[in-house]
Amino acid sequence: MENQYRAWFGEKRCKKALEAFADKGWGTYYAENAAKARETLFEVCLPKHVSVGLGGSETLAALDVLPVLRSGDYELYDRYNCPDHFEVCRESLMAEYFLTGANALTMEGEMVNIDCSGSRVAAMAYGPRHIIVAAGVNKLCEDIGEAVIRARGIAPMNCKRNHHQTPCAETGRCAECNIPARMCNHLLLTLNAKKFPGRFTLILINEDLGF
Repeated sequence: MENQYRAWFGEKRCKKALEAFADKGWGTYYAENAAKARETLFEVCLPKHVSVGLGGSETLAALDVLPVLRSGDYELYDRYNCPDHFEVCRESLMAEYFLTGANALTMEGEMVNIDCSGSRVAAMAYGPRHIIVAAGVNKLCEDIGEAVIRARGIAPMNCKRNHHQTPCAETGRCAECNIPARMCNHLLLTLNAKKFPGRFTLILINEDLGF
């Protein structure tokens, strides 16, 4: 049973954060749950018959986007079903749309992401003409410092999910490792989205989704 007070509190935080993102040039959408977010994504934000790249995201997995993207209505650079993962990720930098989650968002309208290979943060920084970010209310942090701590704190779960043989995948705590399997290699702070009007869109969801 949904806690009405938690839902109320989450909605207030989401809408306050969306005001800050809108002020910094983002297109913004509020979704009360994952189903509404999926509807917003495919009926409002993502037109059919465009090329689409993907960032690895548990939030997108929760929205169950792959069946729609693989339906034939989109030219999908499918990182999950390809002979050469590096090449597909490289090609997706030229996609018209790039769909991804976020490691952390701030109440001031900033986004923090940490990557292993860098393919996801590279696409966010430059390449695809449109970036659509779907994120749950659990990703909201007060400021960049808290957001970076959050992004580093969830890295052990991502290492475990991707079968990276790192110390944190065993202990659950970051050990500042210096090995090839390291997950935390690239840090991107997206501070403002006004340089290319209409490039960034955020669907903020009043549910805990992803890590």
